[in-house]
Amino acid sequence: MLNKRISLIALGMLSATQAMANDQGESKGFVEDSSLKVLLRNAYINRDYKNGNDDKAEWGQAAIGTFSSGFTQGTVGVGVDAFGLYALRLDGGKGRSGAGGIDFFKQENDGRANHDIAKGGAAVKFRFSNTVLTYGDQMPALPVLNYDNSRLLPESYTGTLITSKEIKGLELNAGRFTAESRKSDEGRDSGGLKSINVLGGSYQFTENFKGALYASDVEDVLKKQYVNANYVLPFNKDQSLTLDFNGYRTKLDSSYVRENTVPGKSIVTGQDNKIWSLAATFATGPHSFTVAHQRSTGDSNLGYAYGGYQKDQQRVGDGGNTIYLANSYWSDFNAEDERSWQLGYGLDFGAFGVPGLSYNFAYVRGDNITTSTSEGGTEREIFNQFKYVVQSGPAKDLSVKLRSSILRVSQKSSEYNVSGNELRVFVDYPINIF
Repeated sequence: MLNKRISLIALGMLSATQAMANDQGESKGFVEDSSLKVLLRNAYINRDYKNGNDDKAEWGQAAIGTFSSGFTQGTVGVGVDAFGLYALRLDGGKGRSGAGGIDFFKQENDGRANHDIAKGGAAVKFRFSNTVLTYGDQMPALPVLNYDNSRLLPESYTGTLITSKEIKGLELNAGRFTAESRKSDEGRDSGGLKSINVLGGSYQFTENFKGALYASDVEDVLKKQYVNANYVLPFNKDQSLTLDFNGYRTKLDSSYVRENTVPGKSIVTGQDNKIWSLAATFATGPHSFTVAHQRSTGDSNLGYAYGGYQKDQQRVGDGGNTIYLANSYWSDFNAEDERSWQLGYGLDFGAFGVPGLSYNFAYVRGDNITTSTSEGGTEREIFNQFKYVVQSGPAKDLSVKLRSSILRVSQKSSEYNVSGNELRVFVDYPINIF
């Protein structure tokens, strides 16, 4: 009976597969489907910390080159992906660099930041039907392992990733990575990651409803699960309501807690955290209005732990963008027991004759923060961002992003976060060579 059920399931999957276009069958070839792109990025971040903390700022120029070949023709296609990264420090030397949240250029033992960074990577890929296996240096973008591309240079990981889209609307991912390349340092294993296993997928149930389930296991650090449900309710051509739920459950390994305990002081206490957010966004014409709530529970004093580097930050190593939550700006509002609320607004100036210009605002307030010395702490952030993308001409697709945050943290929460004013200026110029 069980074998019969498995056969019926396999037949259904085969039927669904045959109904879809075969990506490998439509391959044009290794060279014909190849592309080479270069992103020129000039990035500046300044953090004006309060309460006597030293200000931090870094400025740099980067060139990010990415090559992606097509697949050879045949039943199994073979291809290659490669990237080359270079960054030059323009400002942020001794005394101004070193903030973990900026991390353009890693500091040496003497406190001086690197003058430049140069590194590269490559991966070989195989495709059968609509399934791709990639081995080598990659930049995975999954809810439980999402590389950080929000600074000067991106992070990367070395390992194996399988992505399958054999059934319409369904994407499955499974992978294992054994090295992490820090965004501010050279070398494939500069992040201190031992290994991370990832598994999960997303499914488009209907045109308006999509869900996802993922899990990861960072060796000797933690296990993590993620769930997402996204529903779009259209009212008419120009109006819609989007409901987006995201949730993580993490459990730190007992060995990780022990390793981060020193005589007389436990850096990490507790093992469990659950955090979720629910955002409702009403879009009408060029305007969007967002209301969101986010809540963190559990006994881990790290709250929701993600990203960072195990070698010098006692962090997780699963990617600096692995936080698919509504209330993540400068602060992530992810402290132990924290509850936060957001009011947001977005405007597309294209409706007013300025295509390519957009504005986003958010006010987030968090409370009920628990630290080792207090309970009931608070924090609040005011976020503003203007972005302009050139629409035509020689500078087409060049983007300028100006972002600011005002973060204020109560004295009770000073162990968790610090007050300050942040300014970010990013200029990205993508060039398609072929």
